[in-house]
Amino acid sequence: MKITRSFLVRPEPHVAHAYLQDFSHATDWDPGTQRCERLDSGPITVDSRWHNESRFLGRSVTLTYVLARRDEHRVVFEGSNDSADSRDDIQLAPAPEGGTRITYTATITLRSRWHVVLDPLLKLFMRPVADKTVDRMTTVLNGLR
Repeated sequence: MKITRSFLVRPEPHVAHAYLQDFSHATDWDPGTQRCERLDSGPITVDSRWHNESRFLGRSVTLTYVLARRDEHRVVFEGSNDSADSRDDIQLAPAPEGGTRITYTATITLRSRWHVVLDPLLKLFMRPVADKTVDRMTTVLNGLR
């Protein structure tokens, strides 16, 4: 199941990128994230890891996320647990009118043999969550100085 949203924020790409590369901030911009703590220390680099606890379909879900890719215009986090894999792909581009165009793609892959039945239902649930994520991420990023 994959959902993509594209939207504009006021900060320049380097400002948004610096904030978004720290997945601990997911508690601010992801409506489902209840807790997200870094598992290692030092500068954030590819392979930095986080413990994430979220509410999903009324249940508590725990995933371990890793920063899988980071370059000037992209940040990719990959999370997993026993029942699913998750990928948050955040692309940042300078917007012609100033600020940043963010393209955020969330992909969830269920490990259940029932994924063919569950994926369409998951997508229905995820659409409003994706819209709330855009609203919250926009508010948070626009508040950065």
